[in-house]
Amino acid sequence: MPAAPVRIAVVGAGHVGATFAYALLLSGLAAEVVLVDVDAERAEGEAMDLGHAVPFMRPARVVAGGIEETAGSVLTVITAGAGQKQGETRLDLAGRNAAVVREMVPRIAEHNPDGLILVATNPVDVLTRVVQEASGLPRERIIGSGTILDTARFRYLIGQHFAVDARSVHAYMIGEHGDTGVPVWSSASIGGVPLDAFAERQGIAFDDAVRERILEETRRAAYEVIQRKGATYYAIASGLVRVVEAIVRDQRTVLTVAARVERSHGYDGVADTCLSVPCIVDRSGVSAVLPLQLDATEAAMLAHSASVLDEAYRKIGPE
Repeated sequence: MPAAPVRIAVVGAGHVGATFAYALLLSGLAAEVVLVDVDAERAEGEAMDLGHAVPFMRPARVVAGGIEETAGSVLTVITAGAGQKQGETRLDLAGRNAAVVREMVPRIAEHNPDGLILVATNPVDVLTRVVQEASGLPRERIIGSGTILDTARFRYLIGQHFAVDARSVHAYMIGEHGDTGVPVWSSASIGGVPLDAFAERQGIAFDDAVRERILEETRRAAYEVIQRKGATYYAIASGLVRVVEAIVRDQRTVLTVAARVERSHGYDGVADTCLSVPCIVDRSGVSAVLPLQLDATEAAMLAHSASVLDEAYRKIGPE
């Protein structure tokens, strides 16, 4: 029998969900894209508009429907929920969006018990934990977008400072997707050359003030975009497509997605917390959490980030 077409469901047809669906069609990764939204008419309109774009792309079927239409999907991507407003932190959204995902996730798991779930709704670390518990599915099949976007911003800003292609920058932001995200300077490099050595050889300033500026701009990027245009969606949509590619093509790609990090994974001060560290992502979901070597400062920052996320989770409490 021929293999079933790759079906991806998107729950939430707002800015992020619709932009992700468009980027997904451009990628050619999915043969079927399903849009689900509490505003059924909005989902239908987005599906129609996207469908009209298909003749310019690769063949795909785009439909709108209810939660039951997630059945048979390789992956359900959750973007539904309240967006971050000017002046709000991501953690400010926890209570409102936890209620949203707790209502929908058991139904997604019921209709699509063999699929994976990718959470993009903020605060993504806390909600990944909520979805893991509400779905009843194996934890490795529930992934958060985590710090894929923070890491991209970090690499972009380092590349800008050193005037190199951001794709040649190898560096991670880990921990919370938010204000306590941790820059891993100790292993950051450009083409395998540590940043300090690269700066010295190129005659480029790279001191504590530069590091602090890059970190601040990385952490504040979303606030700056929201202030100017109201929401962020292009970059996160692109990041979500990258995670989908790793899953659909079983690539075993290392990405800083949000996963449940246990004491056994080797991060001091982090135990049973959903946050981002480098993970291997493949068709099974998160197949491994990697033990990144951190210096003492980075380890302390990660432990602090974990404590902030644990406290945010305790405030909304288990269902």
